[in-house]
Amino acid sequence: MKQTNIFTMKSPFRDDFAIPGYYFGNGEKTVAIVGSMRGDEIQQLFVASQVVKNLTRLEEAGMISKDHGILVIPSANHYSINIHKRFWAMDNTDINRMFPGYDQGETTQRVAAAIFEAVRGYEYGIQLASYYLSGNFVPHVRVMDTGYQDTDDAKAFGLPYVYVYEPKPFDTCVLNYNWQVFETKAFSVYSGSTDTIEKEMAKMTWLSILRFLDSKGIIKHPCHGGYQPYIFNKSSLHTIVSKQAGLFYVQCKVGQQVRQGDILAKILDPYTGETKTLIESPVNGTIFFAHVRPLIHQHSQMFQILEF
Repeated sequence: MKQTNIFTMKSPFRDDFAIPGYYFGNGEKTVAIVGSMRGDEIQQLFVASQVVKNLTRLEEAGMISKDHGILVIPSANHYSINIHKRFWAMDNTDINRMFPGYDQGETTQRVAAAIFEAVRGYEYGIQLASYYLSGNFVPHVRVMDTGYQDTDDAKAFGLPYVYVYEPKPFDTCVLNYNWQVFETKAFSVYSGSTDTIEKEMAKMTWLSILRFLDSKGIIKHPCHGGYQPYIFNKSSLHTIVSKQAGLFYVQCKVGQQVRQGDILAKILDPYTGETKTLIESPVNGTIFFAHVRPLIHQHSQMFQILEF
């Protein structure tokens, strides 16, 4: 393993800000893996750290193919992690909305430019991503439908689902989209939670990355084949939105199969404890996403159900 700084910035009050990168192997640019880019992406940071740990052991055992090179960037925003803030601590901008970056621009533009310069040109790109809303997902691989995507390669992770996502205009400035524009096969891997460590989902995720690397002959790490993934797009997802605000009392979990009419949650009056609304499943399917905060606002997304 070789460690280097992808980006360094002087700080007048604290230690210098530096983004470390960890290189494995000695060959061509094969896989770049980017972990946490937001300050609440603790699960993503944990998964990336475990990837580094496993690759270090595999390299010491001579189990990384000499013709391949792997780069892992575990964290790009630890200033914000340190103060529990989702976006860049100084101006509240989102690094993952700044790609491909600008090395003479604002700080987050410069950070994005340095990261993109480091990860550009790799055959495969893996981002440990999070959702813009607070909640948990079934672990899955997401690929953007840009015309450059490769769903067959996405199956190699062995996760239960592959979500082919049609990008919106604001997605043109995220890492995954720009990777694909510059001819890197890019995958966003969702590891269940965001600001908490879910150990089983985390392990499922880092093993899926090792499975992918093994399937491509990049490492020698035989593991079971995982799942035969189900490939779907947005048309298969049914979103349930709250009609009232209150305490959110969940009675189901992510990955659970439900039938039409099953009770998923209750919205309770925060003062009296009385049930204001019963949330029923409108369809048969699997709970793909669930809101996890104890409070829910009106018109907020509560669940996404992947219909059978």
